[in-house]
Amino acid sequence: MSLAERFKTERERLGLTQPRVAVLTGVGKTTVINWEKGQSSPTAAQLAALADAGMDVLYVITGERSSAQPAHDAAEQVLLDAYRRCSAEGRQHLIATAALLAAGVAPGPAPRAKAAATAANSPKRGAKVDAADKPSASAGEQVFHDQVGQVVKVSGNLEQKDFSFFSSKKDEK
Repeated sequence: MSLAERFKTERERLGLTQPRVAVLTGVGKTTVINWEKGQSSPTAAQLAALADAGMDVLYVITGERSSAQPAHDAAEQVLLDAYRRCSAEGRQHLIATAALLAAGVAPGPAPRAKAAATAANSPKRGAKVDAADKPSASAGEQVFHDQVGQVVKVSGNLEQKDFSFFSSKKDEK
């Protein structure tokens, strides 16, 4: 595979259009087309700009992927970029959420629907609420509510991938 073919493959992997690549590198769309035809090649400065956008420049030049595995598509790159911009606490939340989704725990209802469900299921004023019905998270834990009555806790050091799941479901009556 030629440099031109690898360049086009990387552009498509990132979900970038030729006009977007032209803007990122400060050239016209025709220049990008010429790069993909093999009639010319981008400069080091232009490749650096594309590397900032997520392009695996080592692959474009040599045909070998860099040791840092690049994103498979634009959506994955957005997720990686968001993770990198998060605080340490935000990263732990993101890791825990991704782990739960990968384990098959469905996301809860949308905020508006969740608020309505909470209001409908709230105890009447003056009613006793059993403390066991109110899940809480201790330090290093996160509590997720899946289906009605199901609580999933994730605990441990989420940065070190040393964590565990605890799932409980109330008996249906």
